[in-house]
Amino acid sequence: MHAIREQIDVDRSPEDVYAYAVDPAHLPDWQLSALHAEPLDEGPMGTGSRVRVTRRVGSREMPMTMEVTEYQPPHSWRVQTIDGPVRAFFHGEIEPLDGGRRSRVTMEMHFVGHGIGKALVPLVVRPQVRRELPRNEQQLKEQVERMVA
Repeated sequence: MHAIREQIDVDRSPEDVYAYAVDPAHLPDWQLSALHAEPLDEGPMGTGSRVRVTRRVGSREMPMTMEVTEYQPPHSWRVQTIDGPVRAFFHGEIEPLDGGRRSRVTMEMHFVGHGIGKALVPLVVRPQVRRELPRNEQQLKEQVERMVA
């Protein structure tokens, strides 16, 4: 299946956008389906870090473990779900605009269903993410632009 891809420009530096976007403490502030997120590892975020995220999927709350598979501040990061019936694969990329004063954020997701997840992906997950991803990017933009420099 094709990835769901969205892009937005943010009036903050790539460093500011990256730091906010990858911080698990901020996920519920800008991701509509994220209800709670907590790091499972000690120390700073990086490749191999794991985060337990509870999301609303349809009418259910579903805990899932996400693992960081790429961490290249302030340019890109990849995260994937490592458990549950639906495996999400996320890629975020930030490119500098206007000499680094602004940023272009691109987010891309695709999914693989296992067991019941094979039915959930086309019926629930993809439609929800298609609606949510542009709103998430808008929330990210608003949250980061509100931060005190």
